[in-house]
Amino acid sequence: MNLEGVADAKRIGIYGASYGGYTTLAGVTFTPDLYACGVDYVGVSNIFLLLVTIPPYWELGRQMLYQMIGNPEKDKALLREVSPVFHVDQIKAPLFIAQGTNDPRVKKAESDQIVEALKKRHVDVPYMVKDNEGHGFHNEKNRFDFYRTMEKFLHKYLGGRLEELP
Repeated sequence: MNLEGVADAKRIGIYGASYGGYTTLAGVTFTPDLYACGVDYVGVSNIFLLLVTIPPYWELGRQMLYQMIGNPEKDKALLREVSPVFHVDQIKAPLFIAQGTNDPRVKKAESDQIVEALKKRHVDVPYMVKDNEGHGFHNEKNRFDFYRTMEKFLHKYLGGRLEELP
């Protein structure tokens, strides 16, 4: 299938939550010329932190995660290679990052790390942190705030036919 002419190559964005947030970060990191912007919602930026901060209710699955993702002791080189936070020098696209303070799966420290590193490089990185949220925003007001902010961010970097937003 020939997709030429279907998408404007200068207006491609990427968005994902949780593992999808990781893929967003990986996308803008490892294919930096493909995306005009990205939105990471509670996504993993540092696989080491993910594996060493496994919540207690995942403990029975620790060895399975080590087999699927990598062991933080045995696979240090691999985990470093695939963790976007260690390659922020490759990121060119603006990123909107959203995180819940009480996230038991993806700790706020992961988002803090990548936001701080991107700000040092002067990459536009709006950062939304909701103190009363965990892994995803469940409070309706927070969800509306997130999606409104995301819509404005995407409009700013992708443009398009959207009406002017309030």
